[in-house]
Amino acid sequence: MLPTVARVLDLDVMRRGLPQVVAGADHLERPIRWVHVSELPDVAGMLRGGELVLTTGIALPEDREGLARYVRELDEVGVAGLVVEFGRRYFDSLPRALVNAAEQRGLPLITLRRELRFVAVTEAVHALVVNAQLEQLRASESVHQVFNELVVEGAEPPEVIRQVARMAGAPVVLENLAHQVLAHDTAGRPEAEVLEDWERRSRGVRPTGRTGHDPRSGWLVTTVGARGQDWGRLVLVQEPGPLPEGEAHPHTMLLERGASALALNRLVVRDRESLERQTHRTLLSGILTHALTVSEAALRAQALGVPLEGRRLVGVVLRQRRGPIPAALEAQARLRDFTELAAGAARACRLSALVGALDDEAVGLLIALGAQQDEHSALDALSATLRRMSAEAGREGGDPSGPVVAVGSSVGSVRDARRTLLEATQVADAALHDAPGGRSSSYYRLPDVRLRGLLHLLRDDARLQTYVERELGPLLAHDAEHNGQLVQMLRIYLEQGRNKSAAADAAHLSRPSFYDRLHKVERILGVDLDQVESCLSLHVALLALDAVRR
Repeated sequence: MLPTVARVLDLDVMRRGLPQVVAGADHLERPIRWVHVSELPDVAGMLRGGELVLTTGIALPEDREGLARYVRELDEVGVAGLVVEFGRRYFDSLPRALVNAAEQRGLPLITLRRELRFVAVTEAVHALVVNAQLEQLRASESVHQVFNELVVEGAEPPEVIRQVARMAGAPVVLENLAHQVLAHDTAGRPEAEVLEDWERRSRGVRPTGRTGHDPRSGWLVTTVGARGQDWGRLVLVQEPGPLPEGEAHPHTMLLERGASALALNRLVVRDRESLERQTHRTLLSGILTHALTVSEAALRAQALGVPLEGRRLVGVVLRQRRGPIPAALEAQARLRDFTELAAGAARACRLSALVGALDDEAVGLLIALGAQQDEHSALDALSATLRRMSAEAGREGGDPSGPVVAVGSSVGSVRDARRTLLEATQVADAALHDAPGGRSSSYYRLPDVRLRGLLHLLRDDARLQTYVERELGPLLAHDAEHNGQLVQMLRIYLEQGRNKSAAADAAHLSRPSFYDRLHKVERILGVDLDQVESCLSLHVALLALDAVRR
């Protein structure tokens, strides 16, 4: 940390001058970057900010306007403080105009009643500045060394976050763009204290720029992402309060280095696959993105021992059911094993298939069925084998339902393979919200998902999130600020078919109280709840909000 004005005034070399603060006493915590000695009245043009200016005042203006201008220019350039030595121009007191201008601007103004050697002051302060810079360099080197080792060793996100929390001595939370906690380290504090009501608190922290400090909450926040794709925020949770004037947060570099390690980990972890799985994944990706022609895809698949020509092709997408919040990162780390498990299940069922990861959470299969193979029987057998193998490996936390198995429509040519895979992907994304069990079929197809499923598969689309914020943002912000339940009141009203009496009963409120809450919703959102189209838009937005939060 750079020395402050207060620290410099406490130095022996300064105390010998009998310093006295005559203005700006509330701003003595300003950091000093350098000391500048000058008698020029227009010295501000030579400064960069953060300087402590020493002067005898012999060349300062005599008129009130000139003194006010001198102080204004120093303050605008960001000077840390002004020290005037008595004996050359001023003897017992400074001009009232100079003192008033400094007080109004909050610029620390100090007098020295005894003559000092300014060079001794500059040497002492510069020594403090250099020492502070050396400490910053040592801290920077330590941080870079720690995180370079973490990246090289392939440390998982929980370990990265643990190191950030340890070095900062404060809780650290990794969240996604929907303000949901992915991983955290409480740094010894109670977990409930750190994570309670997290989404509401996090929504209220919106610093400018990729990294910023919010003085109201005390949080330091930085964006996590790479290659132009941001996917989360890393938050250092500290007590509320502003930073010292003109000073950056001391843990900015630490948090940004942690965010970089997390972003790099997300890129690297995708490639931890066997050579066979990499080849299958590349081929599936080529089919989905049109990077390969039909003949190229068929030729490469044939070379891999998976003939596609003259077969019925069925796209299958597998997704692991989500567990507690930390499982979002654990599922990413287990993707390689999950892909191998899917390949093993296909072999056990004697199915010819391309098997590879489609993204950080999904595994895709393009199954090539022979003329004598029954499609439903083959898919049932695959689903049953996956459930059995998942339960044996414990990869679903003991959940006997196993992963979500989504199936696209069967097609008769390689040209249509992309369509069945995309359909299966959409069904898998939409089916994740469906509770396991209670279904006659062991897998999902397109007719099994409806509007909720459609919104769920679009949950990561920025356009859908923008729609939710446009329709419900003011109401969500109002509830977050006032700890209200207007969103819940709106939900009850719409779920009761816009029947106000039934909605009041469902909300356990008197009708006048419930009606009053609906009027507040109308005022905040600027809508008429008696209009069917407005209610339809709001209802879709609420379902989309559920999908995003899920």
